Order: sequence, then structure tokens, then C-alpha cells
Amino acid sequence: MRQVIHIASKEIKDYFVSPIAYIVISIFLMVTGWFFFTTFFLFNQADLRNFFNLLPITLSFVVPAVTMRLFSEELNVGSYEILLTLPVTFNDIIFGKFIAGVLFVAGALLPTLSYPICVSLLGQLDWGPVIGGYLGAVLLGAAFTAVGLFASSLTRNQIVAFIVGLGICFTLTLLDTMLFFFPRSLLGVISYLGADYHFNNIAKGIIDSRDILYFLSVVFLGLYGSHLVMQEKS
Repeated sequence: MRQVIHIASKEIKDYFVSPIAYIVISIFLMVTGWFFFTTFFLFNQADLRNFFNLLPITLSFVVPAVTMRLFSEELNVGSYEILLTLPVTFNDIIFGKFIAGVLFVAGALLPTLSYPICVSLLGQLDWGPVIGGYLGAVLLGAAFTAVGLFASSLTRNQIVAFIVGLGICFTLTLLDTMLFFFPRSLLGVISYLGADYHFNNIAKGIIDSRDILYFLSVVFLGLYGSHLVMQEKS
């Protein structure tokens, strides 16, 4: 566990040494803040529904941008081979990078806590859906981080890793809006595979074990896929 924490802390430091962390967080806050507050006063309701409705799409772009360098950069410069000579396992490396990615996403969400605080000053805010929304956002961010980590393990090129991660995350987000392409007999299964469907359930303040299990399953598949790919490349 000490090695995992060490790798995670190193990755977080690397994020904030380069300008990419500040650029990604700034764009994320500007986009979410703009779309939320431009429509907030139109509906005249004290809730964060519009913010959470936009969040899955936004994270589909943000998380792959954050995770694209986790393996691709090390594979490109050759530092991954050096990392393997240290007393660490594949699981230590993967979990360390995964935790760093999740913490970064959580850190990007932290400034948005000012949104519900501002809304609560303007009206009677129901904090149940807000708490559920942020819990769902962290779970969604963790799932997309695992997907982005897997995409980054596939290639040395960060742009390719970003495009692959974006494609997977975007598909998972919009899957339940494309149900008319599928046979009626498959609608239940396809709907369950959509990340937006499970996120919206939690964002309503309804904590269902099936939704949590879905996100944990995506995390497991992403990390296990990364393990298999990197093991093959070692």
C-alpha cells in the first residue's frame, strides 16, 4: 500500500507541475459554471439539476484529457521500463495511477461546491439530490478514470489515448439516448450499460446498490484491462 500511495503522490505532483492540470480545471469550471448559471435564473428553481445533467458529458471530455498521459507518456519516453525495475508490482502501478486520476477529478469537482452554496442563499435547496449528485459524480469520474487508464495503456501517443478514452466514455454516456437503434428485446440490457442512466439515478438522491455495482464493475474492467495490456508489453 505504501508503494501505491507513493506512485499516486508522484502522479499528482506531475499533474500540477505541468500547465495541463490548470488548463483542464479552468475549462471545466468555466463550461459548467456558464451553462449552469445562464439557465438557472430562467427556471427560477433552487436546484442543481442542470449542472448534474451536463456533468456526464463534460466528464467524458475532461477525464480522458487527464488520464491520457498516465501510461502513454511513460511508454513514449521509456520511463516505464525503469519503473518496473523498482520493487513495485503491476497492481501497485495501476492502482497508484488510478487513485491519482480519481483524486484529480475530485479536486476539479471541489470548487463546484460553491454552486450549491450560492443556490442555497437564493432559495430553499434540497441537499439530498446534491449529495447524491456529487457521490454519483465521484463514481462516474472513477469509472471514466479506469477507462482512460486503459486507453492510455494501449498506445504511446497521448492524442490517440485521448481519442480512444473519449470514444468509450462518450459512448457509455450517450448509450441510453440511442436505444432506438437497438431491438426492443435488448433495450433493458443496453439501457443498463449506459453510465448516464446510473448517474441520474444517484443524482436524484436514490442510492441503489445496482448503480454502485455498475460503476465498480466499469472500474474493475478498466483496471483489469490495463493490467493485461501492460503485462503483455513488459
